[in-house]
Amino acid sequence: MTADTFLWHDYETFGADPRRDRPCQFAAIRTDLELAPVGEPEMLYCRPTLDMLPAPEACLITGITPQLAEQRGVPEYEFARRIAELMGVPGTCAVGYNNFRFDDEVTRFLFWRNFLDPYRREYANGNSRFDLIDVLRLTRALRPEGLTWFDRDDGTAGFRLEDLAAANGLETGDAHDALADVRNTLALARRVRTAQPKLWNWALRLRDKAIVDGLLSKREVILHASARFPASIHCIAPVLPLFRHPQIASQWLVWNLRVDPAEYADLDAEMLSDLYWTPAADLPEDLERLPVKWVRTNRCPMIAPTGVLDDAAAERTGIDLALANHHAKRLGRAEALVARLLEIFGAPREPAAGEAREDADSALYAGFVPRGDRVLADRMADLSPEQVAEEVNRDPSPFADARLNDLLLRFAGRHAPGTLHPDLEAAWESWRRRRLVDDPDLAPIRIDEYRLRVEALAEQHHDRGELFRALRQWPDRLGLDAGATAS
Repeated sequence: MTADTFLWHDYETFGADPRRDRPCQFAAIRTDLELAPVGEPEMLYCRPTLDMLPAPEACLITGITPQLAEQRGVPEYEFARRIAELMGVPGTCAVGYNNFRFDDEVTRFLFWRNFLDPYRREYANGNSRFDLIDVLRLTRALRPEGLTWFDRDDGTAGFRLEDLAAANGLETGDAHDALADVRNTLALARRVRTAQPKLWNWALRLRDKAIVDGLLSKREVILHASARFPASIHCIAPVLPLFRHPQIASQWLVWNLRVDPAEYADLDAEMLSDLYWTPAADLPEDLERLPVKWVRTNRCPMIAPTGVLDDAAAERTGIDLALANHHAKRLGRAEALVARLLEIFGAPREPAAGEAREDADSALYAGFVPRGDRVLADRMADLSPEQVAEEVNRDPSPFADARLNDLLLRFAGRHAPGTLHPDLEAAWESWRRRRLVDDPDLAPIRIDEYRLRVEALAEQHHDRGELFRALRQWPDRLGLDAGATAS
């Protein structure tokens, strides 16, 4: 029987968009439930494919150029398969720092491009996932003793890993190196576990979505720590669960009880919708965002009963439970307001007229693939690139899901250059050039903008000449002018 373990992990990437940018480095440390190491650390570089331009700012931060990753790295499909192997060990809880919002998205889209199941490692064989950053938000708000906290210049709480690591005397000289970040994440987790064991154990229980769903289903006032709440109030608020999403059982809409619902009771559905979807910066000065958010039971949300709010925490966070309960009673009587919210958030989203189909690389969330396609994708994930290319040449559209047929051609183009039939090679080259040159929807940066940003940054950072020389040379490696195939 395999023992339960944590896999502490982190990516460095060539940009900030986990759907369209690519990873360049992965590191992981496995520990037991006592947070003692199990085995040796893992560290991998990912060899960039020739349909990729890095964000120059990302390279400046990490020091990783495409050439360095190409020299030290393995092909992306090998990179993905090794990570899937690590995360797929039975009983593994994959955990990082802000991984729910970033690293887990990198993993899902990495697996998607390489025919690995994007979700299986999150739930199968007793596996789960966890995220330290919201645990730290909950800890600072409710039980801050035992750690040294970081305040930004405006006096509000800061939760950047590098800042908290420095505040707690951890090594930060290699910040933005994946393995160094993993070590600091693990060190902070050990401090929380030692200083606040009850909070730590409670947070771990919230990996069980049945426990989370049970708390939300009571429709009682609870505490919720989240990045969606301002740092000025310690990222925490009392909330009231209103309803479960009619189409997505894992989502509950909650109301921030710091805000009086009476202010919104007379607004129609259109106005309520505008107050939710319009960015706060674009709202008139006399209007505030709609004080609701979704809580996802499968993302280990940091929620807790109000009984854990002691006097010190109430004073620190400014939470007035009597006022929160008063607002909750008003919501209980505001049936028309709740009905309008259900009308807004419960209706399935209809595609806009003329809306283009999302590109396959970033279309993971366009729907689950058919079961038969999942079986075929699993088979593709075990083949070599040359074998995949043979499959594509024999039948370019073996999947019922058109997204997977697009991914199949791209996989062969990226990893088995020169093996596709001429018409398929031309289709791959056409898409690659669109991504690098023509279409802003396919990649976060295109070649003309890339060159401008490299030069602008080089003017500001004269001490990083070698890095910028490499970045200037990378477009030559892509072979666009000469019509070279990708590799």
